[in-house]
Amino acid sequence: MDRKIIVAIDGHASCGKSTLARQLANKLGYIYVDSGAMYRAVTLYFMENGIDYRNKGQMVSALKNISISFQYNNKTDMPETLLNGKVVEKEIRSMKISQEVSPVSAIKEVREFLVEQQQAMGRNKGLTMDGRDIGTVVFPEAELKIFLTSNEKIRAERRYVELQEKGIEVTMEDVILNLESRDYEDSHRVMSPLYKAGDAIELDNTYLSEEQQLEFALNLVREKISELHKSEFKEAELNKAGL
Repeated sequence: MDRKIIVAIDGHASCGKSTLARQLANKLGYIYVDSGAMYRAVTLYFMENGIDYRNKGQMVSALKNISISFQYNNKTDMPETLLNGKVVEKEIRSMKISQEVSPVSAIKEVREFLVEQQQAMGRNKGLTMDGRDIGTVVFPEAELKIFLTSNEKIRAERRYVELQEKGIEVTMEDVILNLESRDYEDSHRVMSPLYKAGDAIELDNTYLSEEQQLEFALNLVREKISELHKSEFKEAELNKAGL
């Protein structure tokens, strides 16, 4: 599979998008970009610096001071998000950020700021990215688009366990309310709402293990690359024949 493509993974909160995108990148030797972490990092910057994101002038000025990057942590075997050079992985996963990230993500200027960076990351292909509008706005021409879904109860349980493992104290009720709120805001915002792209393949992982989910996605990648190779070969043959 020497040909590289872009794999765009979208879906609601806590469907396992980041897990799948990260595992795919590791298997394929691709770059993994967590777009959700980028929006969380912007939200964290606003909150830590007292930026009123409802004040357009103040908010746009603040964006100029934000630099987001990723690095691989060899100890945890996981990617980490850096905000202006500082690792903020734990801070951006807190419930405090989860409660504010959706309204921040809905801001036109914030989305344009981050989409431009995300598109630049994908110019050389060989990239997996997850989020809410990757296959519809960021990479509408992505060779493979996956739309993840999962039972709401399962999503809440996964999110609760994730937060507990990170030492973040929260009740299941808080998690459920937060997911419901984020689902509504993500699907109803004016700017880049969450919806399934017409050419996306839906994957319901409610009853799938991480291994089964990964194998399903890997098969999709193999099939897509095979299709592209066949298409390119056919086009080359037609050109050779002068047709």
